[in-house]
Amino acid sequence: MESDGFKLLLLKEETVMKKLLALLLSLSLLAMFAGCGKKPVVEPETRPLEETTTPTDETTPTTPPGGEEVEVEKDIGFVTVYFDFDKYNLRDDARRGLQTNVQLMKANPDLTVLIEGHCDERGTVEYNLALGEKRARSTRDYMVSLGINPDRISIISYGKERPVDLGHNEIAWAKNRRAEFVTE
Repeated sequence: MESDGFKLLLLKEETVMKKLLALLLSLSLLAMFAGCGKKPVVEPETRPLEETTTPTDETTPTTPPGGEEVEVEKDIGFVTVYFDFDKYNLRDDARRGLQTNVQLMKANPDLTVLIEGHCDERGTVEYNLALGEKRARSTRDYMVSLGINPDRISIISYGKERPVDLGHNEIAWAKNRRAEFVTE
């Protein structure tokens, strides 16, 4: 009889273990699916057409869309360039600012710079790191096309990790979509 009781006890323990394992598996799946929420939808910007296509007299290479003044590199006077939402191509005001930066580098032939690519807070970390790199690269490529030795320019992307404006609106985002110059 003892062996039958022992077998019965083992059978009950096995049933309990199976139920416990099924419960743990269910909880694991639930936790996994709960962590896989949808990515936030990034809304496209809406700005008047003339603001993106024709610069006004008030727009200078150091003024992002919105008209707020932004710091220029302290030591030498490099111009920070700005980008449109989800873009890495250079705007006309950015090209003018980069021409100023090229002149500064030509006047200082021993100077090397690091171009930092930055993005606004919208989008994933990975996406913004890639976009920041494209912004820094397009900035460097334009300067190289104007005669600067590529060995004098290095690039890095910070994506959305180093905003200059912590706001959550278009004015802040416009300031954060930029390529900054740091002397090395």
